[in-house]
This record gives sequence, C-alpha cells and structure tokens, in this order.
Amino acid sequence: MKIVVLTGAGVSAESGLGTFRDKDGLWTKYDLNDVATPEGFARDPAKVHAFYNARRRNARAALPNPAHFALARLQSQFSGDVIIVTQNVDGLHEAAGARAIHMHGRLDRAICASCDHGWDTHVDLSVSDLCPSCRQPSIRPDIVWFGEMPVHMEEIAGHLETADLFVAVGTSGQVYPAAGFVSEARRFGAKTIEINLDLSDVAGLFDNHIVGPASQVVPDWVDGLLAPGGAAL
Repeated sequence: MKIVVLTGAGVSAESGLGTFRDKDGLWTKYDLNDVATPEGFARDPAKVHAFYNARRRNARAALPNPAHFALARLQSQFSGDVIIVTQNVDGLHEAAGARAIHMHGRLDRAICASCDHGWDTHVDLSVSDLCPSCRQPSIRPDIVWFGEMPVHMEEIAGHLETADLFVAVGTSGQVYPAAGFVSEARRFGAKTIEINLDLSDVAGLFDNHIVGPASQVVPDWVDGLLAPGGAAL
C-alpha cells in the first residue's frame, strides 16, 4: 500500500511559523508582489532578501511539533510506502526524522540566478553576496515564487498515479497545482482524506475529513493507521 501525504502551512503553524492565508497570515502583512515574485525581486532584491532572511531565522529557531513527529513515525513504521510532499519551505519534517519532497523549495538553500548552482545555507543573504560557483552577485533564495513552476512535479505526479491513499494535512486548497492533487489521486483510484483545522476550499473532493489542530489530530490518525487492521483508513 502506498500513502501520499501533502502538507501545508497548517502543519508548521503550531511550531510558530506563520500561515499565509489566514486572517492574520503573512500575506496580510506583506504584499506578495513585492516579496514573492520574480518581478518583486528584480525591483528590490534587498527587500526580498530581508523578508526571507527573517523567515530563515524563524525557521531555524523552530522545533517540530507532534504532527511532524507523527508523520515521521508513519513513514518509518508503516508496512507500505509513505511519501511526504510538502508545500512548506521549512525543514521541520526532516528535523523530525522524515523525508519530504519540497515542491516550493527550501529556506535553507540558495540558488544562483545566473548559473543555476544551488547550495545549502543557514546564514543571511544579501545583494552583494557572490555565487560560490560563477562568482556573480546574482544569488536568490531557493524558493518557488508566484508565477514560477513548482519543482519535482514529474516525481510527484508519479506518486499520485500510484497512491492508494492521498492525505492532505494543513492545506488551504487555494494554491495550485497542489490544490489539484486530490483530483489527480482520485482519478487514479486513491481514497482521500483531508486533515485540517477547517474545511479547505476543495473539501468536497475528499472522501473523509478530520477536523482539528494538526498537533492533536495527526498523531491520533497515525496511531489508528498503524494499529492492527488500519482502522484510520
């Protein structure tokens, strides 16, 4: 059996990392056109670096919560395959011991806009920093911005086609292509579950729903799934 789990900002919110689309989310405090688009970076790269430097520091100080640990436990103890695909750019899944496919990039990586060289980084970035490969001052956060194509999409599509169970945890259902994953998984015969604080914009596409804080309901769901008979299916 193969389980594909999609995680969104709601999984990391209880670790102190802000969500984006809630009434108090990050996009109520920043104009996404300024800090999360290629055009915004071209206009004011220093402002974009400052935004992501702050987010990188916050993510570095954050700790995994019980939802992260539960998904890591599911991945290590389930008798079948468990693939975690995340929209999050923090490293909390990995900090909890899981392996995740980061479709929107990672805060702890940088990439060169000139030569596409990418590398791990845990320090603040600035406009004057030079790429370690081509030595050009053209580095940017290794983040997928609005208007750019998410990464690893071919790999993710292959997992959705072969999933027996698709689970979305802490997602708004507002950002595509991730919001369309449930439809793709259903098309290939997967059962579907949404685990969220509230019903998402695509809640009607899921077979079952579990409502509540991720740190509480995800561990309970994992316990049921790992129990004899897999009652949580």
